[in-house]
Amino acid sequence: MTRDQAISKISERLDDPSIIDPHFGLMVVEPSTQTLHLFSADSNSSRQYVVSTASKGLGNLMDSFQTPIGVHTVAEKIGANEPCGMVFRGRKPTGELAADMDNRQEDQITSRILWLRGLEPGLNEGGDHDSFDRYIYIHGTSDEQRIGEPVSAGCVRMRNDDVIELFDRVETGAIVLIMDS
Repeated sequence: MTRDQAISKISERLDDPSIIDPHFGLMVVEPSTQTLHLFSADSNSSRQYVVSTASKGLGNLMDSFQTPIGVHTVAEKIGANEPCGMVFRGRKPTGELAADMDNRQEDQITSRILWLRGLEPGLNEGGDHDSFDRYIYIHGTSDEQRIGEPVSAGCVRMRNDDVIELFDRVETGAIVLIMDS
């Protein structure tokens, strides 16, 4: 997929496609391949990351533990300047660094958080389908060994070095399309 194809797919889904500003960042998550594509603002070049989406598949309902589909924006960026592996609880750094990056026992949120807000009313915005109220993030994990497998509780997990790089390359307001096929 190219940047222009991504913009076209996103524009088709939005009532007001003028909110798309690729200078903030433009990402496409493809659960079928467990990848996230970050497109540059001024060309068709992209960076691809391996991710982990939900073990329960795709869906937008509250408490479904599924990864929500559709167009989102990065509403908040949390964790700037925290060390790699910092554990977050309630979006606050705990002061604890994840000691084990093969931790399958806990769904720890580590290093950085990109908190997503849905932009499609009735699909991922509002009511019992609201991605922001579901606390859907792109975040680091202490379960790095299973990145590339659908094992999350709904969020998009990344390796810690990758999420720090992504965090530094996008702004609040970046657009994220989570594909449904």
